Amino acid sequence: MNRLVTFWIEGYFYHPSFAQKLLSFSLYPLSLLYCFGAWIRYLSTTPRDFGIPIVSVGNLTVGGSGKTPLVSALCTQYNKPAIVLRGYGRKSKGLVIVRDATGIVCDVSQSGDEAMLYAQNLSHAVVIVSEKRNEAIEMAKVMGCEVVFLDDGYGKHSIQKLDLVIGVDTPNLFCLPSGPYREKLWNGKKVVIVNENRSFTRQVHIENPTEKMVLVTAIARPQRLDSYLPPLLEKNYFEDHHFFTQEELGTILTRTGATSLLVTQKDFVKIASYNLPISLLILELELNSELIDTVREYVHAKKD
Repeated sequence: MNRLVTFWIEGYFYHPSFAQKLLSFSLYPLSLLYCFGAWIRYLSTTPRDFGIPIVSVGNLTVGGSGKTPLVSALCTQYNKPAIVLRGYGRKSKGLVIVRDATGIVCDVSQSGDEAMLYAQNLSHAVVIVSEKRNEAIEMAKVMGCEVVFLDDGYGKHSIQKLDLVIGVDTPNLFCLPSGPYREKLWNGKKVVIVNENRSFTRQVHIENPTEKMVLVTAIARPQRLDSYLPPLLEKNYFEDHHFFTQEELGTILTRTGATSLLVTQKDFVKIASYNLPISLLILELELNSELIDTVREYVHAKKD
């Protein structure tokens, strides 16, 4: 049931039917109230300087936009970065250090899938999950990090930072609940808009491909993968951050006769121990020099 609701909402926000468009317009007065409240919250907040360069990678809408690969690519430019995120889907509360100088220090159920992906792919980075980003930033300072990257931090107006905002195409330009926008680009809020094929390009390949693959993924707006996929037996979409069981994946293999499950890296961190035939969809970003320079100039200026 959760899966059906999730996909209905994604369709409502990004590919609305006629009936969904009517619903969206009927909810517009609530959207005005929501957007006004978000604007007042922004105006009443004073950004705090934490004494360390902070770079936020975010988007204005709900749902996936490719923040994880962008944060990962930016982190490779620095010797000791920290990544701070909420840790959606995790089974823990409070501040949890996922990776420190000694290595990975918790499991994926405590970190959440995105944080564990960072921890596995970026051995030089500190990774911290926390509902309270300010506490995680202070911890990153104590741990000697040189820069903090906030995953999904645009709306954290109380934090002084460089805001990178990933552009997301949608025909629905309303705020919640009529549309997908959590906030708008407020007047006076300085941001750097980041767009694919201008600020970065995607490099995609499949590790361990087999003849009969079936896609299984639990990411937001999974249709984003379509242009990168080879011919498949079928596609199986689960709600974002879903924790797969070995039994449900085994059932998909048996039912379809697939020779392997095609999964993203975000999915793989949750199923690596299952000893199932896996083909891995690797998505990496190549950053353009202008974006690299923009971030580097901000980081160096904050250090001085």
